[in-house]
Amino acid sequence: MNRIRVLIADDHVMVREGLRLMLEAQGDIVVVGEAGDGVEALELVRELKPNVVLLDIAMPRLSGLETIRLMRDAVPESHIIVLSMYEKEAYAHQVLQDGAHGYVLKGASSSTLLEAIRGAADGRCYFGNKVHAGVGKNCPHGRSKEAARGFHSLSDREKQVFFLLLEGNTSPQISEVLCVSQKTLEKHRASVCRKLGIHSPVEMMKYAIRQGLIDPGFWKN
Repeated sequence: MNRIRVLIADDHVMVREGLRLMLEAQGDIVVVGEAGDGVEALELVRELKPNVVLLDIAMPRLSGLETIRLMRDAVPESHIIVLSMYEKEAYAHQVLQDGAHGYVLKGASSSTLLEAIRGAADGRCYFGNKVHAGVGKNCPHGRSKEAARGFHSLSDREKQVFFLLLEGNTSPQISEVLCVSQKTLEKHRASVCRKLGIHSPVEMMKYAIRQGLIDPGFWKN
């Protein structure tokens, strides 16, 4: 029997240890690695190519949302389940649009998480009951037409730059994460600003909130 290979990405050691013990007690699951931040998680996904990634939505160095986007592009065969304390539908919509296969609340039962993992390994999406009604059964979901107009004109790389800038990352940090030169990064930044008609970090934040690309309360954490 081929076991489901799982990578755990959470910045709390005790959480990772608890998840590992629970998962490895299952006969059909094996934990192949652990990561304590978004950058490490991305590196391990590229190296290990797990079937399923359990990803904390609030990660240091690289946010959970941006980690999802980069993982999806780097290793599309790895299916991501987001672990979150947020019950709002907006968060589930966001992570699913960005490429996740599941959204599980941190207070959920172990049976719920196992169901999500096994479903994701088979390519199915999973939402907990508290967010399922609002999110619906289709996965992934598109953003509203209004939100997509300007944002949709950005290339995949420009979208990555947009969100990394939005999170307050410096140019050297973004260059390192995306493995591009400072010159190339500045070209992407200029293109983003031109296409969206924004000229400052404040305008960028206002644009993202206005278009529903982020939830203002979420980004405080």
